[in-house]
Amino acid sequence: MGQEEEQQRRAAGLLASRVALRAGVEKSRALSHALGRSAAKVEEIQARLTTTEAGVRPIRASPDALEDAAANIDHAVGPAAAVLKVFDAVHGLEPPLLADAAAAEDLPGYLAVVARLEEALKFLSDNCGLAEQWLADIIEYVGEHSLADPRFVSDLAEELARLKNSSSDLDGGLLAAALDKLEAEFCRLLAEHSAPLAMQDPDNSKPTSIAPPRIPPAAVNKLSLTVDRLAANGRLSYCVAAYADARGDTVSASLRGLGLEYLQDPSEDAQALSTSVELWGRHLEFAVRHLLETERKLCVAVFERRPEAAPSCFADIAARAGILDFLKFGGAVADARKDPIKLLRLLDVFDSLNKLRMDFNRLFGGKACVEIQSRTRELVKRVVDGSVEIFEELLVQVELQRNMPPLFNGAVPRLVTFVPKYCNQLLGEQYRPVLTQVLTIHRSWRKEAFNDKMLVDAVLKIVKALEANFDTWSKTYEDKTLQYLFMMNTHWHFFKHLKGTKMVEILGDLWLREHEQYKDYYSTNFLRESWGTLAPLLSRDGLILFSKGRATARDLVKQRLKSFNASFDEMYQKQSAWTIPDKDLQQSICHLVVQAIVPVYRSFMQTYGPLVEQDVSASKYVKYSAEALDKMLSTLFMPKPTRTGSLQLRNSNGKITSAMTGLYRSTSTLK
Repeated sequence: MGQEEEQQRRAAGLLASRVALRAGVEKSRALSHALGRSAAKVEEIQARLTTTEAGVRPIRASPDALEDAAANIDHAVGPAAAVLKVFDAVHGLEPPLLADAAAAEDLPGYLAVVARLEEALKFLSDNCGLAEQWLADIIEYVGEHSLADPRFVSDLAEELARLKNSSSDLDGGLLAAALDKLEAEFCRLLAEHSAPLAMQDPDNSKPTSIAPPRIPPAAVNKLSLTVDRLAANGRLSYCVAAYADARGDTVSASLRGLGLEYLQDPSEDAQALSTSVELWGRHLEFAVRHLLETERKLCVAVFERRPEAAPSCFADIAARAGILDFLKFGGAVADARKDPIKLLRLLDVFDSLNKLRMDFNRLFGGKACVEIQSRTRELVKRVVDGSVEIFEELLVQVELQRNMPPLFNGAVPRLVTFVPKYCNQLLGEQYRPVLTQVLTIHRSWRKEAFNDKMLVDAVLKIVKALEANFDTWSKTYEDKTLQYLFMMNTHWHFFKHLKGTKMVEILGDLWLREHEQYKDYYSTNFLRESWGTLAPLLSRDGLILFSKGRATARDLVKQRLKSFNASFDEMYQKQSAWTIPDKDLQQSICHLVVQAIVPVYRSFMQTYGPLVEQDVSASKYVKYSAEALDKMLSTLFMPKPTRTGSLQLRNSNGKITSAMTGLYRSTSTLK
């Protein structure tokens, strides 16, 4: 019994030991796992302790050393704190500056915010460097006096270096974005008020615009304020370029509404340029005195706060508007083929430029418009030189024409119809003062004097030279009566077409009446030597009608009618090719011819015609009735359509020159 109990007791002990041992093993395993998990935390704590040790080490300095450093640290930290405060304020401006339509909705307010940003950035720019330097000095002081762990001092130095490198962009691009918005608003305002004008150019009047080419004062003020802000930030050149683009294109488009195509491809013919030159003068005056004058005032107003930019901006506007195209067209007139009509067109060009001389000096007088000034001076010189060259050549050309044969039909030479009218134009109110001024300028370049009397004398020499051509031309006709007809035509043309003109005012009425007297003299000789010889052929001498003399009378009538018919036919055929250009003179001469022949012929036929009309061969002798003669003679000398050619003028060396070949061609269209 006792042994069995002992065994049970021992078994229970072993069982308890096994349970205890198993529990110990489990605890060991749990502790091992816990220690493993704690190792990483221990390492992290160790790292933190190291950092904490470095961070708190400066306070381990002696109280005296820390007290000496405190004042210096406070002195450096104060400005740095102020910089940080302003920097925070800069970022506070982001919402009003970056709003989509902020500049358009309230431009003055937007500009005020931009100005505040500029002030803040200026403060930062002025003080960041100072604060950085003071912080650098403190770090250096702490390091030199071993007030902190070297690693701590090194970390501070690295952070300060990174701060310095990033200080160049203090606002993160906020000002640049705001300025971009101002540029966009500047362009929007320009586009809103820079639509081309609706132009109209009534005939024979100055062009006008339906709407005034102005920007409202409120918009001008906004543009000016915007220019000021952009210019303050180095963007003035952008403003100038954008403004010149917008306004230059506007003026150019407005002028194109007038139809300026003629400026691009001008003719080489002076006469064909006449209409274009007239338009050119009107359009140039309108462009300068109205459009460009207004643009200059606008330009000055917009750049009022930056006046140094206005001249170059306006010069660009004028160039874009096409002022150089106008000057180029004037040069094309100067390059046109040499022609007397070209002189008038050159004088038109000079007159237009001269009227605008003060305007050109005011608008384009600065250094920025040097190209316009140069082109204008060059054009004026070419116009003056070209005008004087043609004018001085006129006398020579008239004299050279003396050797050219006149028209075969006795009509007035085109030179005779052209020169007096042309000279009257030169002495008229429109061209006389202009030509005098041109000649005066040209002579002044040669250090010579010139005045109005010298101009008159020069023109009179041309007319006198033309008169001297009359006799020479008339003598080239072999037929004497054709000489008379030619001289009658020419002198009558002078008398009729010069009456009441400037030429007569200068030469006098006596000179004019002499031409009328010459006309009468030559017309009398013409009639006497030609048609006046026919009436005697119908003489009644020897015509006795009593019964024994009728046969003899009939024979005489036949002979006289035969002679009359032969002479009449010959003269009529010859003179049918002759011309009296003036209708009044033609009718007058024809009336005199009719009166000299028809009444005599009618009377002769009434008296002696029956003697012949009853003869079987009557048609051989009675060819015309009195009415037929009247009709035939009344239509003599009428101008016939002829093919016109150009006059070839000769140089003094006898060679034909192409330079003045347009003289005759221009006569029919002379103004």
